[in-house]
Amino acid sequence: MSQSRTPAFPPALPAMLDLEASGFGRGSYPIEVGFVLPDGEAVCSLIRPPPHWTHWDPAAERVHGIAHERLLAQGRPVREVAELLNARLGGLTVYSDNWGFDYTWLGRLHDEAGIFPAYRLEHLRRLLSDAEAARWHEAKQQVEGRLKLRRHRASTDARLLQCTLAYLRGQHLGPDPLDGRLAATS
Repeated sequence: MSQSRTPAFPPALPAMLDLEASGFGRGSYPIEVGFVLPDGEAVCSLIRPPPHWTHWDPAAERVHGIAHERLLAQGRPVREVAELLNARLGGLTVYSDNWGFDYTWLGRLHDEAGIFPAYRLEHLRRLLSDAEAARWHEAKQQVEGRLKLRRHRASTDARLLQCTLAYLRGQHLGPDPLDGRLAATS
């Protein structure tokens, strides 16, 4: 009996997610969600805070550069964002490097929307061997430098996580170890 084998391709990269928030303290809430799917597609959305979400930390705004007024004018309603997450991430395990905060903020988003998440959030560390974990921060800085990222935003940060994992694993995404698909989010 003969078997034919298809050429080996790098395994798909897992979906990555990042959030920007109104601050880090009690009462903070998500203001932007971004994720990158296994096929490399990036999705990002600003979140319009409901009137009773009032915590705002100017220090956090200086980091992400998103003004509260912009959220009110351009953000999507919480329910719409929760529906988008479920539609695009449903059935997937999505990874975050800031699991404690991101889990809390996603919980707040879904609770407000009255919609259970149809996806699972896990800490990125679960994907890493001890050797990869030891090299993570250095590799992330190298990838960030190569990508020349100009903004600290949710989808850009999610792309950076996915690209860093690919870099650590030697999974090149094109002729350049950090190809044009990566640079597209800068």
